[in-house]
Amino acid sequence: MSGYPHAPPGQGYGYGAPPPAQPYAASPYGAAPPAQQGQQPYGAPSAPYAAGPGEKPHKENKPHGHGGSSHQPPPASMGGYPPSAPAYGSPFASLVPSAFPPGTDPSVVACFQMADQDGSGFIDDKELQGALSSYNQKFSLRTVHLLMYLFTNTNARTIGPKEFTAVFYSLQNWRVIFEKFDRDRSGKIDTGELREALMNLGFAVSPVVLDLLVSKFDKSGGRNKAIEYDNFIECCLTVKGLTEKFKEKDSMCSGSATFTYENFMLTVLPFLIA
Repeated sequence: MSGYPHAPPGQGYGYGAPPPAQPYAASPYGAAPPAQQGQQPYGAPSAPYAAGPGEKPHKENKPHGHGGSSHQPPPASMGGYPPSAPAYGSPFASLVPSAFPPGTDPSVVACFQMADQDGSGFIDDKELQGALSSYNQKFSLRTVHLLMYLFTNTNARTIGPKEFTAVFYSLQNWRVIFEKFDRDRSGKIDTGELREALMNLGFAVSPVVLDLLVSKFDKSGGRNKAIEYDNFIECCLTVKGLTEKFKEKDSMCSGSATFTYENFMLTVLPFLIA
């Protein structure tokens, strides 16, 4: 994507990257389950929320520092989701301070530091929105909130250097996917192109669900039956996020799962209130 630096060598693709040869086994999620149930076709499930209780932090009380010896070292690979936590916790748990992964492009570091005007080591939702807009990525606050939620597993609505880097490079990959299926270069993808894009990401949604997605994310209220790039990001974040939460309960890869009322509410509500 024009204007974006490339991801550091060895880090691989982040969230939203083109899937490997066999994403979630041989078939997309939503298709018939694989014959061998002993395998793990979905990969390691992501944590639904950060572990441990905590309070929603206020920006003026954020920890200080962009890096340093007190920060935890970033993981060896930059995946789309942070390391999983063992159980449901507070959706407003405080975000742990982090540092930039080794090899992060200096322009990404500079972009974060420019947004972090108080030097706290964290940026909030509006600062992230501004930072992304400087690279011609204009997103609504709802989309920004979904990005922050899925990359931090909390609704604290602050993000640190490690998570910012993952978001930055992942959006680059989302742009590549969008442009791949926007074959007529209209700046929009229609229902058929969205179905192909979701299949490419490993999600086989039904025609009914596909129509609902287009109706929801089409800025014309469903009249054009096409969605633009910013709404494409929100659509894919919603589908992938909800699917990841569902897969945690679908241990047999059967397409069915059992939720308690509490777990169901904690799974769905963050996507409704973003």
